[in-house]
Amino acid sequence: MLDIQLIRKQPDDVKRRLNQRGTDYTSVIDEILSIDEQRRAAETVRQNLQSDRNRISKEIGIAKKNGQDTSAIEAEVRGIGTRIDEIGREADALDVRQRDIMLGLPNMPHEACPVGASSEENPEVRTWGSKPEFTFQPKDHISLATSLGLIDFDAGIKISGSAFIVYRGQGAKLERALLNFLLDLHTSQHGYTEVAVPHLVKPDCLVGTGQLPKFDDQLYKCERDNLYLIPTAEVPVTNLHREEIVATDKLPIKYAGYTPCFRSEAGAAGVGTRGMIRMHQFDKVELVKITTPETSFAELENLTADAEKVLQLLGLHYRVIELCTGDIGFGSTKTYDIEVWAPGQDGYLEVSSCSNFGDFQARRMNLRYKPEGEKKTVFCHTLNGSGTALARLYVALLETYQQADGTIAIPPALQPYFHAEKIG
Repeated sequence: MLDIQLIRKQPDDVKRRLNQRGTDYTSVIDEILSIDEQRRAAETVRQNLQSDRNRISKEIGIAKKNGQDTSAIEAEVRGIGTRIDEIGREADALDVRQRDIMLGLPNMPHEACPVGASSEENPEVRTWGSKPEFTFQPKDHISLATSLGLIDFDAGIKISGSAFIVYRGQGAKLERALLNFLLDLHTSQHGYTEVAVPHLVKPDCLVGTGQLPKFDDQLYKCERDNLYLIPTAEVPVTNLHREEIVATDKLPIKYAGYTPCFRSEAGAAGVGTRGMIRMHQFDKVELVKITTPETSFAELENLTADAEKVLQLLGLHYRVIELCTGDIGFGSTKTYDIEVWAPGQDGYLEVSSCSNFGDFQARRMNLRYKPEGEKKTVFCHTLNGSGTALARLYVALLETYQQADGTIAIPPALQPYFHAEKIG
């Protein structure tokens, strides 16, 4: 959530930066300011009335001691009380209305964020490795996984519907090996603390990280218990410190957590893709950082490098792009996408999106710290990125390491976890 003080002091700058996203937020900011002015005016009236009531109540006490008739003054006080209640309800309604609008307002892109209208204008930052070359016609992951019995696409549809799959045999073993490899890498070499969190969360958690209220239609909800299946581990992991004042010497906090992820939009008409590219359920190792404003952008570079290390160790060609203002996510102020090359797709697949949210999420979940020597608390900055998403990493690995005899080679870094040099 944006800082209302910033909107009050620099409304034109806020409008300019938000409008770079490709939507005109001018009228929304004007509405917020109008409501804010009405709310503050109502609060002033309420405070003045409370002061009047307190003053008159003291006068009543004095008059009663002097034996005077106070019935008229008491009636006046009761009238003031009624008016206070009315003004209070008006102020509270305005406060709720202002908060609702601000919860639907995206974060401002960072000043250095490249300005662009769509993903077509995302600049490439760097590449690593080179595209694999084959002496045979490479297959896609669907053919490879089916012929080797790694994934049962039909069974997934039978038990859950489209955009679900069942891993079998060596396919399930490969998924488990990748998860263990990722968690060990990030905890033993990159300094993250592993956490295992619930896969169902309260609505407040999704409000805190920005999925609610805007993306309610993309979430799976358990109506009976008013809980949601998580779309990513970002939600429960970042909310571990909601409503807290974190000790400065604990920052930065770095977590790595594996969870399945559930997204109802994955198979929507016009959005779904064959095979494992988009699914309703997939596994992911998420990296989350909680830090100070002064260090958050440096931490974003480190976070991105940590995710890149996964692909480097697995020998997979990839590129890093920076998202422009028209493509950046709802809550992010700066984002790098890491896209791995998948030969069977003849294209790149996003396997990690590394974002700095500034204090946008921290304001929504009231996550603060107290700088050394300061009396006031400051909102933390939060970051996250996939380290990485398993489904597309799985696709790239199968398609990159396929052999002419139909087997799949296992990269050396993964062999200690898979306990074999090839599949098939």
